[in-house]
Amino acid sequence: MREKRAIYPGSFDPITNGHLDIIQRGLKIFKEIIVAVLENPKKESLFSTAERVAMIKEIFASEPKVKVKSFDGLLVDFARKNKARIVIRGLRAVSDFEYEFQMALMNRKLYPELETLFMMPSLNYTFLSSRLVKEIYMLGGCIKGLVPETVENYLRHKFSKITT
Repeated sequence: MREKRAIYPGSFDPITNGHLDIIQRGLKIFKEIIVAVLENPKKESLFSTAERVAMIKEIFASEPKVKVKSFDGLLVDFARKNKARIVIRGLRAVSDFEYEFQMALMNRKLYPELETLFMMPSLNYTFLSSRLVKEIYMLGGCIKGLVPETVENYLRHKFSKITT
């Protein structure tokens, strides 16, 4: 039976064009992708979980095949609850693989029916990360082409609050 739904989990703080690339290409394989925004109180995020969910919903407002939900706890529990058996993970470099491989194996141990699909971003985005976007923006650099305009607006608004 062909899977119709996949989960693309991450912190997405903020979502980048690399993430969008993975989602858009994933839609060629799956009928629905749930973008699962991790709520991790131990990790200091620039944007709240609600802001990250709102940002992504705004970006995909005209794409009904993309659902956006937040989650905390184990990804396998979220996958079961949402009746999904495929997790999409992006790999930018070999350095990402060791961690992602370990997580995929642990997820499979906890939920044997769960499979992980690794996707490489398009060449233009192999260097891109949310951390770099935030750093470039905070130092006054140009992030055009790295994130959607929605994210630029959220960053502008967030940093205008921080500096005032």
